[in-house]
Amino acid sequence: MKVDHPYAHRRACLKIVFSLLTVWFAVSFGCGILFREWLDANAPQVGNAPFGFWMAQQGSILCFVLLLVIYAVLMNRLDAKHGYTEGK
Repeated sequence: MKVDHPYAHRRACLKIVFSLLTVWFAVSFGCGILFREWLDANAPQVGNAPFGFWMAQQGSILCFVLLLVIYAVLMNRLDAKHGYTEGK
């Protein structure tokens, strides 16, 4: 497979990273801090905890783990597209 220009790969890589960082910021800062009171009042409880508290404590961690999996899948696809796969 032919290797594309390295700058195209780097631009696509940065696009993925910044997109996932934006989602992580929105979930951890937005749901955990900015909208916590609104989530407590308008969203259902998770167990005995209000939803805003749960997002601040557990939801942001689960989102981070999910983003790690998504990052790995997207980067593997991007590397294969640009010809940076390991030889077999």
